[in-house]
Amino acid sequence: MTEWNDAERATIGALDRLGVRYEMIAIDPAFADTAAFCERYGYPADRAGNTIVVASKKEPRQYAACVVLATTRLDVNHAVRDLMGVSKLSFASPDETKAVTGMEIGGVTVFGLPEGQPLYVDERVMALDWVILGSGGRNGKVKTSPEVFRRLGARVVRGLALDRMPG
Repeated sequence: MTEWNDAERATIGALDRLGVRYEMIAIDPAFADTAAFCERYGYPADRAGNTIVVASKKEPRQYAACVVLATTRLDVNHAVRDLMGVSKLSFASPDETKAVTGMEIGGVTVFGLPEGQPLYVDERVMALDWVILGSGGRNGKVKTSPEVFRRLGARVVRGLALDRMPG
């Protein structure tokens, strides 16, 4: 049986409260990063949702979490910047992400984000019947319906993500 960490147990509790069907998938923590997970466990990258924390450059720092498919890239410089109403924005560093969310890269999830932190989801994610998300830690992934984002009060955004450049 997998030993879930505190953040992963909190994710299970949040999913139970949201009342959506889900499956916790136990994984080797060495394969928690999306590309490695998909390759090792046979899940398609176009079903993997990456939860990315972004931060404004100016103090006081503002944060938002964004969910985009692994086959796309987050439009930080336009879509997210405009949504947050800030002039400059960057990806939060791994240390900053851990400090803000309590989660490590490879396990960041929408369940357990700080109260009031904006959550933006690319509309392509919502078109799926299921999506793979982080579990809050590197010991697992969550397979669930994109309906969780509506229940969390996420803002669904057209054009939050861009197609990846070939190569």
